[in-house]
Amino acid sequence: MSITADRALALPQRAGLGLKPEHYATILADRPDVGFFEVHAENYMGAGGPPHRYLEAIADLYPLSVHGVGLSIGAARPLDREHLKRLRLLVDRYRPQSFSEHLAWSTHDSGFLNDLLPLPYTAETLARVIDHVDETQQWLGRPMLLENPSTYLLFSESTIDEIDFLAAVASRTGCGLLLDVNNVMVSAVNHRLDPVSYIDRFPIERVGEIHLAGYDETIDGAGDRLLIDAHGSAVRADVVELFRHSLSRSGPLPTLIEWDNDVPDFATLHAEAIRADAMLSAAAPHGGVIRAA
Repeated sequence: MSITADRALALPQRAGLGLKPEHYATILADRPDVGFFEVHAENYMGAGGPPHRYLEAIADLYPLSVHGVGLSIGAARPLDREHLKRLRLLVDRYRPQSFSEHLAWSTHDSGFLNDLLPLPYTAETLARVIDHVDETQQWLGRPMLLENPSTYLLFSESTIDEIDFLAAVASRTGCGLLLDVNNVMVSAVNHRLDPVSYIDRFPIERVGEIHLAGYDETIDGAGDRLLIDAHGSAVRADVVELFRHSLSRSGPLPTLIEWDNDVPDFATLHAEAIRADAMLSAAAPHGGVIRAA
């Protein structure tokens, strides 16, 4: 399959927000200056009802990104054709500017697991993920973005570096990549790695979207920091600085603020987008203000 990653770059190079039911009415009433909204695909796979009425109205006003959490790209089993059909119907209905999924697995013979689980980076896994990304893009008739994971353990059987793994998938399938900067920080701290070095090695030319989020922090059994990709707070200062560093390599890119748990009022969430927009504007070639088309 030959689909160039740059076709996924249709979102404005602005900060976007995850669309939450708590904010539907405020968005439609106030029409805030937001670059785009992103929804989780699985929340809109029903045939109708209030969620679709609101999403249709908001999608008429703003660019839209669809982010999947249930496709299980890395699973050691075939992709769920019924899930792909539902996803195709959703994408055909809303024609979002971007579709993305996780480099993870969440299904087993017993059914769906309510988590995004890591996978070993081996030649066998790489071949399977490439097949699954190819199949997804064929079903949707468009390119997708694949997101780097947040991880809490490493597999002894892994023989491929994570960045090399993602680069190989993108090269072989033509998909783009979604750079989740919070995930980079979480994984780097948990595995005692350098997050800046990770960003410096990442195939930034393949990136079609960036994600930012807040993490939780605790102490593990050995007395070391353990970060959790919680999506329940403002973006942490170290992630903000890592985002700035990423932009120094990439220039401005569509950037989503993820805040999925303990969702605040819209003003608090919007303030995060305004902060990100300021950093995106500063990263533009001449420091110009970036506005939605």
